[in-house]
Amino acid sequence: MTIDLDVDHSSPSDGLSTVQRRSAVLEELVHRDPGRFRVLTGDRPTGRLHLGHYFGTLHNRVRLQNLGVEMLVIIADYQVLTDRDVADRLTEHVEDLVLDYLAVGVDPQRATIFTHSAIPALNQLLLPFLSLITVAELGRNPTVKEEIAQSQQSSVSGLMFTYPAHQAADILFCKANLVPVGQDQLPHLEVTRTIARRFNSRYGGGLEIFPEPDALLSAAPLLLGTDGTKMSKSRGNAIVLASSADETARSIRSAKTDSHRHISYEPATRPEVSSLVLLAALCLGRDPRQVAEDLGGRGAAALKETVTEAVNAYLAPIRERRALYAQDRGHIRKVLRDGNERAAAIANTTLTEVRSTMNALY
Repeated sequence: MTIDLDVDHSSPSDGLSTVQRRSAVLEELVHRDPGRFRVLTGDRPTGRLHLGHYFGTLHNRVRLQNLGVEMLVIIADYQVLTDRDVADRLTEHVEDLVLDYLAVGVDPQRATIFTHSAIPALNQLLLPFLSLITVAELGRNPTVKEEIAQSQQSSVSGLMFTYPAHQAADILFCKANLVPVGQDQLPHLEVTRTIARRFNSRYGGGLEIFPEPDALLSAAPLLLGTDGTKMSKSRGNAIVLASSADETARSIRSAKTDSHRHISYEPATRPEVSSLVLLAALCLGRDPRQVAEDLGGRGAAALKETVTEAVNAYLAPIRERRALYAQDRGHIRKVLRDGNERAAAIANTTLTEVRSTMNALY
């Protein structure tokens, strides 16, 4: 079901501000009538999740789930292959993702957790979807360009190039009408909206087979890694959710700051110090400027001590739950089996509808 709002989604005059206004209206609707929404979100299983993931997406997933929004969480194991020759330790990474989800509060009774590779009907949607998008449109996608640049490969696979269409299949197989994203993911979502619109026009005969999903823009702040760049699994600069208290303390002690002793919250001019202040504030539930004011002239050592105490206290119950779940790998596999079964049933129904709509049901 496409959500009709009084905000023009496609107006070119003010670009992102229109999407922001629409997202704000959607947020209000989610609170008033969460049953209207089905959300698709997920991660690639390339390693354990970190605090950037937690405050960027995981916390919001649990919030939406608890509001009563239907939630599907995809572990995109096929998409690991977009920029890697071998999917090393894939089973371990998939199970680690499930552990992280359960530890932070994703409830498999209320959220469907599933893997890409276990849902054949989902992946079969990629073929008709690719017929609805041009090579030029795929090539212009800025997110694909960035992924290709980061891969540092002389050439890229066809899977990498078709990544936006594959992501459209992820979203549309379950007819999700709301996708929580950051601003950098808006081009991907626009490809999905384009494919849905073109399928409905070409084959639907005036019927809405697929909704045009909306973006629920994340208000999550950017947390820097310990080296002062974006927190990332691949850069080895992340504070991992599953780390021990001692490992977390060592990571924070090594974090980059600057030469000024007085602590302030000025993200534009003091990004490294401000990111640490923000991290403490998020964990403490306080305003970052108040945290900085309290630290005053006590210097980077006091800042790091405050951050370490705040992070470890915040993560303690999450780590405790994770350790308990990790003792029963059979439960983790059951969560995946159950989620895969539910997702496969949805995908089979959608694929049958697609084939019927295309007059290809024999």
